[in-house]
Amino acid sequence: MFPMDIPFKAIVFDFDGLIVETEEPIFESYSAIFAEFGLELTLKVWANVIGGTGHRDVLFDYLELQLGRKVNREMIRARARNHHHNQTDKLPARDGVADLIVEASEFGLQLGVASSSTLPWVKGHLERLGLLKYFNVLCTREDVELSKPDPELYLLASKLLEVSSDKIFAIEDSPNGVKAAQAAGICCVAVPNPITRNMDLSFADVIIDSLSGVTLEEIMQEL
Repeated sequence: MFPMDIPFKAIVFDFDGLIVETEEPIFESYSAIFAEFGLELTLKVWANVIGGTGHRDVLFDYLELQLGRKVNREMIRARARNHHHNQTDKLPARDGVADLIVEASEFGLQLGVASSSTLPWVKGHLERLGLLKYFNVLCTREDVELSKPDPELYLLASKLLEVSSDKIFAIEDSPNGVKAAQAAGICCVAVPNPITRNMDLSFADVIIDSLSGVTLEEIMQEL
C-alpha cells in the first residue's frame, strides 16, 4: 500500500520508443534509404534525430552534406513514413508499460503524454492498444513551436494537468526527451529501447532497463 503523502501527482510519458517500440522501424527505414545512396546511417547521427526539433531536418542536412547535393526530402520522408507505418501498425505496447499506466491511473495519478510526433499518430496507437482512456492530456508537436529537447511540451503538459512540475515525473527513452523534461523542472526516469540503449542517458534521474515487472512504488522509491 502506498503512503498517502507521496510527492507525485502526475506522470508524463513519452510515446515513440517508450510506449510502443516505433524507433527501431523508423531507423531501419532511413538506414535502408541511406544505403541506396551508398552511405551508412549510424546511431551517432540518429541520436540527434530522436525526439528532436525539426523532425528529420538534421538528418537531411547530414545526408546532403555527405552527398554534396540536394535531395528530394519530401519523397524520402514519404517513403520512410509508409514503410514505418506498415511496420508499426500492429506493434504491442513495450513490456510493462501498459501495466504501469493502468496501475498509476488506478492509484489516482493524472497521466499525460508529451510527444514530438503528431496527435493522430499518438492517439491512434493509444486507442488501438486500449490505453487512450487512461490519459488526461496528450501534448504533441502541433501544440508547440519547439519540440524536444526544448521544454515546451513538458511545460504545456504541466499546465494542462494543473500540476506543478515538482509534483510530476516523466518517463523517457532518449537523451533529447530527458533533457526536455529536466529543463521543465520535471525529474525523469529513462527507460532505453534497443536504439537508445547505447546512447548517453547518464544524466537522467533514474535509469531502468525495462518496465517489465517494475511497480509504480518501486519507481517512486528510486526517485
